[in-house]
Amino acid sequence: MADYQLVKGRPESGEGRTEREMRVYDLLDELGMEYWSTDHPHADTMEACEAIDRALGTTMVKNLFLTNRQHTDYYLLLMPADKVFKTKEITKQIGSARLSFGSGEEMDELLDCHPGSASVLGLMNDPENRVRLLVDEDVLKEEYLGAHPCMNTSSLKLRTSEVFGIFLEKVHHAMTVVELHGEV
Repeated sequence: MADYQLVKGRPESGEGRTEREMRVYDLLDELGMEYWSTDHPHADTMEACEAIDRALGTTMVKNLFLTNRQHTDYYLLLMPADKVFKTKEITKQIGSARLSFGSGEEMDELLDCHPGSASVLGLMNDPENRVRLLVDEDVLKEEYLGAHPCMNTSSLKLRTSEVFGIFLEKVHHAMTVVELHGEV
């Protein structure tokens, strides 16, 4: 397992970091939220994410960017990594027709995130509230949440209560709590 160093607050240097990542740290600091950060290689597998979440002391969460067939409604679904995504479970609860994954271009346009880096923090880049946040009830039971700062070469450990309280209030997004039963 890699040795990830946790830093309380923003990384010491902004050198080599993107403007989108720095905007996340600026907002979290403005809100007075407590968080820890760590840098890591590009995390594009579940195994890599598991190691990072162990280092962070968080439970791994999947962040799925979804859309309806017409690509007029968009959703960000946060769910425990150990649950299987079943479209039918979600569509019934939110009253939407069939869902599929949104494109990378749509994700970039709406959340300013690339595939593999989507997280609840991307909602700060959606001032028109075009993306509806869906959160599995089990995610809310955890004290801490792991999230990418709109880049998947860094990860943050955040207090769940602050993310779904202070942060969502600031970015003017509500959440819809869903109940998923999908198991691996």
